[in-house]
Amino acid sequence: MPRLTAGFWVQAYLRRLSLANIPAFIVHKGDETAGAVVVISNPLDGSASAFHRVYSADGSRIWDVLATGSEEEIKNTINKQRNFDPDLWVIEVEDREGRTLLDEDGLFG
Repeated sequence: MPRLTAGFWVQAYLRRLSLANIPAFIVHKGDETAGAVVVISNPLDGSASAFHRVYSADGSRIWDVLATGSEEEIKNTINKQRNFDPDLWVIEVEDREGRTLLDEDGLFG
């Protein structure tokens, strides 16, 4: 199955969040075609979690926790990732309930 470009997936994801009235924005724009994507979940209480797509044991793609901690710890983790991968997309989702919609169908791209 062909994969979506990173830029297309990000725009679709932001639109889906918008339709659910969940604020989100691009923190760092990565490579339009093949950049990896990290999603930061910020419940606006000083804590945060970062998620990235990985391959599971059966070869399917899943969203997995990259890091959890304070907002500052997550920023440090993301900065390390960006130093390693300058094509990285970083999306921040700000929702007091911690919703990211990453568990919904169609968001594995």
